[in-house]
Amino acid sequence: MMIRPDDPNPSTRAPLPGIKATFFILGWVAERMPHLVREIHSLGHEVASHGFSHELAGNCRHEDLKKDIEGSRKLLEDIVGGPVYGYRAPNFSINTDLLKLVEDSGYLYDSSYNSFSANSRYGRVDLSGNGNAGIAKRISEGFYELPISNVEWAGLVLPAGGGGYFRLYPLHLFSLGVKAMLRKQSAYMFYMHPWEIDPQQPRVKEASTLSRFRHYVNLDRTMDKLSGLISEFRSCGFPTCRQYLGGF
Repeated sequence: MMIRPDDPNPSTRAPLPGIKATFFILGWVAERMPHLVREIHSLGHEVASHGFSHELAGNCRHEDLKKDIEGSRKLLEDIVGGPVYGYRAPNFSINTDLLKLVEDSGYLYDSSYNSFSANSRYGRVDLSGNGNAGIAKRISEGFYELPISNVEWAGLVLPAGGGGYFRLYPLHLFSLGVKAMLRKQSAYMFYMHPWEIDPQQPRVKEASTLSRFRHYVNLDRTMDKLSGLISEFRSCGFPTCRQYLGGF
């Protein structure tokens, strides 16, 4: 979900109907629930690819990654009857080879780079030599990287893009980070998984203590916090990733 403070008509924007989001959908989920993909598309949201099987990029051979990326896109395009522009790697496991593969597969943008370095699953790509297109990085004439939004403070990168960090931080503190990024960059990228608003989901007792904490902390509060975040920034625009990049 993108947030930007340049809504052309904030006085008439309703808190919920004006919101559009980008849904990065796994291929194996789309195969089993094509009706859900069509519903997302019919409501005006963007359908994008999250790969097919949720394998980390570093665990896959090049030819398997290519098949995963291209196959998931074709499946989604067949379901919605239109183009799919974006891709996000599982667990933000981007790398230079994968980024090139995404571009060569015909996507308009990748949205996998997370600059928070403390999570070993997150991949690394040097984007320092690329020009800016808002908060996006222009990789080539027709391809962009749209990174996750994080706060930079005292030389540190603090995770503030959403997910488990959104569930963990108090809403007031999280909102302060969003406001800081909007002042600095005029846009903010927020992400969330569908299961994060499902407190009734089964508990996997065999998982490690750390994994259980990461996955289940504050699930019962997430929907209320999300509603509070949207209300806090209800005068802003909420475009999809594709709509945001259309301005450049």
